[in-house]
Amino acid sequence: MSRVEKVSVALTPEMATMMREVVEAGEYASASEVMREALRDWQARRIQRERAMTELGRLWDEGLASGPAQDGAEAFRALRASLDNGDILALRS
Repeated sequence: MSRVEKVSVALTPEMATMMREVVEAGEYASASEVMREALRDWQARRIQRERAMTELGRLWDEGLASGPAQDGAEAFRALRASLDNGDILALRS
């Protein structure tokens, strides 16, 4: 890292202890390394959440465009009846 900015972060005693323990155990070289990894993970989760929200919106729009809603219980009854009758072609309509 060629350029760094120092910041102060307040942690709960449990978090501070956990950070010290992983550094002392040699899992990380420093508390800064722990924080950088935590921030990278946080950033990755934010990106995943944004992608999931975009996909959910796309699916929502796709659902609205697919036509009027059907009663779920009625649709499953019809599906079960078609399967019980061996009428596979009825499933495609």
